[in-house]
Amino acid sequence: MKKLLSLISILTLTALQDLMAQCAMCRTTIENNVSAGETALGSGLNFGILYLFVTPYLIIAVLAFLWYKKSKENAKQNTALRFTKS
Repeated sequence: MKKLLSLISILTLTALQDLMAQCAMCRTTIENNVSAGETALGSGLNFGILYLFVTPYLIIAVLAFLWYKKSKENAKQNTALRFTKS
């Protein structure tokens, strides 16, 4: 499990370097606003992109962890049942 979490962390951190890009129209709007001295819109847009990127992967990771935990509990119960039946 630790290896899986490490792999997910490494992949997420390497992907974060490339996430500061927008579509052409958004990029033009942001550049115009930044040149006018307005930086809040650009940082808000980048945060929104990161939020939309991370959320599905976070949900999948939580579900995978819960599935893994439940399967371990079931395996432990099945092992205990085998020994009690013998």
